[in-house]
Amino acid sequence: MVNGILGKKLGMTEVFTEDGAMTPITVLQAGPCVVLQRKTKASDGYEAAQLGLMADRRVRNATKAQIGHLKKAGVAPVRFAREIKLTEGEGDTKAGDAVNVSLFKPKDKVTVVGLSKGRGFAGLIKRHHFRGGAASHGSMFHRAPGSIGASAFPSRVIKGNRAAGRMGNSRVTVQNLQVVKVDEQENLLWVKGSIPGPNGGYLIIRKAGA
Repeated sequence: MVNGILGKKLGMTEVFTEDGAMTPITVLQAGPCVVLQRKTKASDGYEAAQLGLMADRRVRNATKAQIGHLKKAGVAPVRFAREIKLTEGEGDTKAGDAVNVSLFKPKDKVTVVGLSKGRGFAGLIKRHHFRGGAASHGSMFHRAPGSIGASAFPSRVIKGNRAAGRMGNSRVTVQNLQVVKVDEQENLLWVKGSIPGPNGGYLIIRKAGA
């Protein structure tokens, strides 16, 4: 049995409990997905299932390699496909099987993987939360990095020194989020807390510990 599913982030909302407490909720479109390929330890060295998210726009310019690969499973090209690890010996999963949101139940714990929002090129203060220099009149050190290395020895900048550069658009994993509600009719998953990435961003949703 597959222990995860692919989906998209739809947005955030809030729900109120009976005692009036407000809980932030992220609504996810979880599936429907189809198994594109089953990888086994005998043929590939590990157990996994390659899933494809079906509820999305049609791929217009699929390559011949993609078309040939997916023809084995009898499905059309998909925009988002990822592998979900399986425990060894789960032989009931095969190419062409459907995976939907009924995999999860309320109060389940899930792990969500996504790409954080891209912020483009950012400076030290925004990217690494540096304090910066004095803001007083006459100061020439407001948002500059300051000294980044010694002059005599080793006469170079040490690797890994925090500097300005691309911010965001990196893989982020959030663990142990609680499932609040499951809507099997609309393939929706309501999860407590925030999820990385913008609205419409693709996600990998796994059962916690899987």
